[in-house]
Amino acid sequence: MKKIAFTASLIGMIIITGCQNTASENELFEDGGNTVNVKNENGIENGKDNNSSDFGYVRHVKSNLAEEEDYNKVPGIDHEKVANAISSLIIQLPNIQDVATLVTDEEVLIAYQTDTKNRNDTADQVKKTAISVVPRYYHVYLSDNPEMIKQIEGYSGLDPNNRDIDQIINKTIKEMLKSPQGRKLNKGENANGEGYGETNENLDQDMKDNYEKTRYK
Repeated sequence: MKKIAFTASLIGMIIITGCQNTASENELFEDGGNTVNVKNENGIENGKDNNSSDFGYVRHVKSNLAEEEDYNKVPGIDHEKVANAISSLIIQLPNIQDVATLVTDEEVLIAYQTDTKNRNDTADQVKKTAISVVPRYYHVYLSDNPEMIKQIEGYSGLDPNNRDIDQIINKTIKEMLKSPQGRKLNKGENANGEGYGETNENLDQDMKDNYEKTRYK
């Protein structure tokens, strides 16, 4: 499980794409004097090609010139790559035979087939694997009902700008909450990563009720 979590963290960082600044040959700080890219200084000059086996390192420093950087451009996420990464990791977990993952702008819906004897423990492993891949603001919802696999598969072709999409997703989430969701993440967040008091708190209560019913199964 630790190996999968570590791999998931690496994948999560790789699939979040951002903009790269080009450093001049003799500069360590780039452009506005805020970004340090050690590889540009120590890479090719030391006879070491930049390749996938290298670590990635970038440092940002606050300065009076920071406003010149375009920090308003939040790195985008390739939803399909994220979904593939999550499913690829979850299928390696014990007792998982089939898994489907749908990733939206702020939710991850995971349906899977399992022969586990402890549904809640398995749900907890599935949930933590997914959370280790996506940005922290994401909420993760699970279902070990195999019929839900086809249902979320049907949503993959939907237009995210459809005015009814939120209603469709929320209806599906309520159905998924009938399955175990694993343990709550911490005192401030429930099992799905929702903070208590968020606008979707109506779903929190559904999760709490179903969690109490299934935690000992």
